Amino acid sequence: MFNSVLGATDSPRAKSTPLREYGNGAVLGVAVPQANPVVEPELSALLPAGFSMLVTRLQGSRNNSRQRLIDYLYNLSSSLDAYDTTKLDALGYACTGSSYLVGADEEERMLGQASERYGYPIISSAQALRAALAHVGAKHIAVFAPYPPFLVEASKRYWQACGFDIADCASIALDTSDTRDIYNITTPMAMASFRSLRWQEADAVILTGTGMPTLRALVEISQLTRKPVLSSNLCLAWALVKACGGDDYLVPPGVGEALFGGWANRIPV
Repeated sequence: MFNSVLGATDSPRAKSTPLREYGNGAVLGVAVPQANPVVEPELSALLPAGFSMLVTRLQGSRNNSRQRLIDYLYNLSSSLDAYDTTKLDALGYACTGSSYLVGADEEERMLGQASERYGYPIISSAQALRAALAHVGAKHIAVFAPYPPFLVEASKRYWQACGFDIADCASIALDTSDTRDIYNITTPMAMASFRSLRWQEADAVILTGTGMPTLRALVEISQLTRKPVLSSNLCLAWALVKACGGDDYLVPPGVGEALFGGWANRIPV
């Protein structure tokens, strides 16, 4: 489903009649984990001018990290109902961990059902990562995952089941037994842990997890490795723009950027 969504070619402005006050590129919904403070500032920097972002919160268990991530996906309808009569052009499901735990087939089934019910494309951050890896021609990947061990292992199974070879996988030097702890990560912390990742033989590096700040790290790691460096939020922004037929809004990457350009100058402080 998501590959056909990313192949959309209609002009986004042609869909916006009459013109809106805001969001004449597209009006995008973004479903964000309930305590995640990272997705909104990063997507605000990543999305080109003309793309409006409306956020809803995903809801799940408050005391069990594994169950919380699964709940987010199975409770998705309640989060989408919060949009009421808003007309969205596409929606991004901004939680990669859910996909890792349920697997690509169940992810595809559930998001496909929700897309059919609500009438707009729904793309997960994991699906966006997969599409971006295909776009850059990467099959052999190095994975940096700021997760507890159970979720690191689930992420490895997901990528292998999707046909990718894992050159290496490393995690953050932080107690993430409660997955919400990744919201405390800073770029210096991420870079210090990244040094343990053996990326040299990989086609691309992925920084997975929408709750880990990545924009500054993407630029640093790109300049260090000279390889495509992708993150959950970067790929989700790219995939949502493409799903709305917005390729004309995606300018060529600059130094340290991947997929499209302009965002490195908009990183929030």
